[in-house]
Amino acid sequence: MMYYSLVDELFKLAILEDIGHGDITSEIVVPKDCVAFAEIICKENLVLAGIPFIKRFFTILSSYFNIQNGILSFDEYYSDGSFVEKGSIIAVLKGNARILLAGERIALNLLQRLSGIATFTKEFVERIKDLRVKILDTRKTSPGLRFMEKYAVRVGGGYNHRFALYDAVLIKDNHIKIAGSVKEAVLKAKSSYGYHKIEVEVKSIEELEEAIMAGADIVMLDNMDIEEMKKAVKIAKGRVLLEASGGVNLENVRQIALTGVDFISIGALTHSAKAVDISMKIKEVL
Repeated sequence: MMYYSLVDELFKLAILEDIGHGDITSEIVVPKDCVAFAEIICKENLVLAGIPFIKRFFTILSSYFNIQNGILSFDEYYSDGSFVEKGSIIAVLKGNARILLAGERIALNLLQRLSGIATFTKEFVERIKDLRVKILDTRKTSPGLRFMEKYAVRVGGGYNHRFALYDAVLIKDNHIKIAGSVKEAVLKAKSSYGYHKIEVEVKSIEELEEAIMAGADIVMLDNMDIEEMKKAVKIAKGRVLLEASGGVNLENVRQIALTGVDFISIGALTHSAKAVDISMKIKEVL
């Protein structure tokens, strides 16, 4: 599930950023060999995402400080994808108190961010759960955290669009501007990457018809209103898959889904998800 080498490098950068050569407050206040229990506590209802990453992070942090068995145990009470109610204990950690305190902020930042994305995604998914349409994410992610954030979307019940520029053909407005037309852009793509499905963004019914005639596989309806989308579905008639994109929110997502499109892509899943409230508290010192 995780790209361990990339995860480890990201965590090392996060440690350098937040901890550097050491947590000087804990070095003053906390005995070097102090062992403690800490609870990770849910402070609002949420869909949990990120526990495997957090467990890995504390392993990397212990190695960074060259403390063997820095974390002696990590007992999770909920797994990723679980709905967790406010006030619940998500996990209990036992380990070196300095490691627990040094890692608190980085671990919580990530857990809050990923759980926020999963929770927000779940809200969209619930609005259309009785329909066949799929909720997709986009590339509007935090630099370096894309694979974690797209993982959180899946945990929330959504689906991943292309991961990056290298794994799918998606012709957008700037490509079309340079190519000269929707038709020319699609034909160029098909002649060079015929083994890929070709997706193209259109802004009008006329461009949709042009994309279909040129042999596109998927057409993204960019910022079309509901009536335009209904017309697009009738025109497509199963000849291409249709993706609605632009201006999607919790209030209109069901109305968009009812037009009959196949996919709804939502950049807000990752760029506008609110971090949820999770805290860590030292409960016992041994």
